This record gives sequence, structure tokens and C-alpha cells, in this order.
Amino acid sequence: MRRSKGFRTKTRTLISRKPRDRGKQPLGRLLIAYAPGQMVKIMINPAVQKGMPHRRYHGRVGTIAEKRGRSYVVEVAGTKTPRIIIARPEHITSVEAS
Repeated sequence: MRRSKGFRTKTRTLISRKPRDRGKQPLGRLLIAYAPGQMVKIMINPAVQKGMPHRRYHGRVGTIAEKRGRSYVVEVAGTKTPRIIIARPEHITSVEAS
């Protein structure tokens, strides 16, 4: 059988959470409003599949460009041009708080 190359391959330890952090996330994390130009860190929450950025951006720091619906557009420095990541607030945290 062919090997699957899906969106979450090789994420067993990268995206997994500690046993005490498992389960639902507190609502306070969702209610934080991020302003354009604010520095944020992409930390993927595996309990929420919607709005999850690709695993290669896990742990990267970027700036908020705009709010798009419930999600935020985050600009992450790429090799030549900045990458544009669309992520929900469950998957981003403020750099000052972390």
C-alpha cells in the first residue's frame, strides 16, 4: 500500500500536547484581539482542526497583517518573500505572553 502524505504527516511529537494540557482550551484564548502589526507566534493546537496552519510554520514568529473573518492573516518571513498564513486564534499566541 502507498504511504500517505497528508497534511499532518510526521506530526506525532511535533503537534502532540502534554497530558495536563489536553482537552478543551479555555475561552480566554479565543477572545484575545490581535492588532495589525502585532508580533505573534504560531503554536498549533491539535485539538482544533479548523484554521490549522501547516506544520512547517509551527513555532515560527510573524506579524498580524489583517483579520479575515474569524481568522488572522499572519506574515511569516520566508526565504525570498514573506509567507502569508491564515490561522485561527486557537493556533496563535502573543509573543509578549509566551
